[in-house]
Amino acid sequence: MMFPVRAALISALPAFLSRRTANFSALQRRLPPLLGPAGRAALSTLPSSSPAPTATAAAAADSSSQKPAVAPPQAQITTTASSVTPETVRGRHVFKVSGYSLLKGLGVGKFVRSSTFAVGGYDWCVRYCPESDGCSDSGCIAVFLALMTKDVEVRALFDFRLVNPATGGLSRSIRMERPAMFNDAAGSLGYQMFQKRTVLEASEYLRGDCLVIQCDVTVIVGTPVPQSEAIQAVVPSDSDIQALPCEDGQMADYVMITVKGEEFRVHRSVLAVRSPVFIELELDVDHDRTRIDHMEPDVFKALLHFVYTDSLPAMDDLEGDQNRRRVVKGLLEAADKYCLDRLKLMCASILCKELSVDNVAATLDLAIWHHCRQLKDNCIGFITSSGRMDDVVATEGYKRLKVACPNVVEEIRKKAAEPSKNR
Repeated sequence: MMFPVRAALISALPAFLSRRTANFSALQRRLPPLLGPAGRAALSTLPSSSPAPTATAAAAADSSSQKPAVAPPQAQITTTASSVTPETVRGRHVFKVSGYSLLKGLGVGKFVRSSTFAVGGYDWCVRYCPESDGCSDSGCIAVFLALMTKDVEVRALFDFRLVNPATGGLSRSIRMERPAMFNDAAGSLGYQMFQKRTVLEASEYLRGDCLVIQCDVTVIVGTPVPQSEAIQAVVPSDSDIQALPCEDGQMADYVMITVKGEEFRVHRSVLAVRSPVFIELELDVDHDRTRIDHMEPDVFKALLHFVYTDSLPAMDDLEGDQNRRRVVKGLLEAADKYCLDRLKLMCASILCKELSVDNVAATLDLAIWHHCRQLKDNCIGFITSSGRMDDVVATEGYKRLKVACPNVVEEIRKKAAEPSKNR
């Protein structure tokens, strides 16, 4: 008769050993001395002592028969960073116009000027025009900053204020939002409707028949080139744009830009490659939202199309040629502001093909203000060719151009006087 403990052990052995654990062979070696004759007989009836491979061992064996997966090579990314701070020089000139009433009737578009003053190594003067042709009734005064130094190109900011002759108090500043280019072709820039005469004559800024104009000039004297490796911008295709990475259903690395109430979701990284100037002027590194109020939504939409695709949109949904020209002009202004030279040339090409007697003066003014030499040359060539000169001169746009850009008008006059064979 077997003891109860030995009988229980023998009865549990088949179930235990059927699991084929890793220590099965060791049990076979150690149990027989403990079991006696009956236990050894029962042990001999069990299956072979070769244990089945465990799940871990099986997986390892299976994996050993396959080649390990090779991760695709990752392209190396080299990141560089740099910054520039343009050097500027500031100066101020106060121009006192005594005998304000005596200058009335001087003539539309005619001016008196201040003495010459120097800022940033260049000579300047202020022009005061008692009767601007920027108003339909010639009821405005105009002021301009003129570059006196010849054969140079100068980038500068300027603003004008009126000064109370009695107290020295200043009026609201009328200023440029961004630097303008002064050169022989665009030697004077300013404001044709600086102040209505009726408002001025009722204000505190005209006392004792004396008008005092303060002009602040900021000259950009140099833009250092940072020492950094150039970045080649690769423009993504439309399909690439749609496939840009998303997180939780939202575009990764995006900013939300609101343009006069209409929202646009744009990739910051795409903008940074295509126009670092846009990033610098319009976006805050610590915020993912911004607003732009100086551009129409349809112009900004066309700008984004170019940024992503390197091409202009069809603009088929725009009604009328005037609306289309408005968008193209807005794009040219944006291209100049954000240093998108290819876009500026594309817009200039469109405007060159659509020149007419009625719009050429305004287009020429646009070309001058936004430093588009190709468009400027085409406008001047259009005006001086095929007997159009008299018709263009009679337009209101050309009259405004005479006040804003007298140097360009002189250039047109000289070109028109050249023999026809040289044009």
